[in-house]
Amino acid sequence: MRVTAMELDGLRAIVTGGASGIGAATVARLRDLGARVAALDLDPARVPDGVLGIRCDVADDASVRSAVERVAEAFGGIDIVVNNAGIGAQGTVADNPDEEWHRVFDVNVVGVVRVSRAALPHLRRSGAASVVNICSIAATAGLPERALYGATKGAVRALTLNMAADHVREGIRVNCVNPGTTDTPWVGNLLAKAEDPGAERAALEARQPHGRLVAPAEIAAAIAYLAGPLAGSTTGSELAVDGGMQGLRLRPVPAEPS
Repeated sequence: MRVTAMELDGLRAIVTGGASGIGAATVARLRDLGARVAALDLDPARVPDGVLGIRCDVADDASVRSAVERVAEAFGGIDIVVNNAGIGAQGTVADNPDEEWHRVFDVNVVGVVRVSRAALPHLRRSGAASVVNICSIAATAGLPERALYGATKGAVRALTLNMAADHVREGIRVNCVNPGTTDTPWVGNLLAKAEDPGAERAALEARQPHGRLVAPAEIAAAIAYLAGPLAGSTTGSELAVDGGMQGLRLRPVPAEPS
């Protein structure tokens, strides 16, 4: 089903972490489909033309509340919240100290809570309210050295379901998108630190059945669908955009004879 500009015309959206990666692609997609969009980010100077950039730290409740109220005042309300802001983490369960566990959970999980909580009064007044949380393949598949990151995204997945149950009778839909390994600046930084960046990229591409990294624009298209009125009967759902990694089990490619 195709989302067109008409379906998002007049809708007012917040995208956290909207200045780079998946967030920037989502900001551009929603804007191009007719929505008025605010990008909340630690560095809002990087947001594209036609977008309201507001500095916001999702780990700070006062910063979140101030940013959300600025959006509501500028747009006359809020219809869509995309909880995209997050930070990565590497390592097994033994590799990160308590302080890092608290820091990553504070951004990736409690950050979703802070933004959603601040936006709820405005969403309750909307006729097309939608929240889209960005989860991860790490919530549905065991990946090496992603214990902390995967735990936070598992929490976002559960939070999505429970938020959907709490707010469906208020007319607020809540869903999540589960990206596979996506070609973002964070993944680029990981590759740059690898001993053999080319080999590491090839390994990341090979573990996704379609054989490549996911493009941020593909994630943005899924978010736009869930955020828009054409998904009016969709809530409490998760949409995997991972090249088939979550559900497919392909046989190995036979080696060519030498």
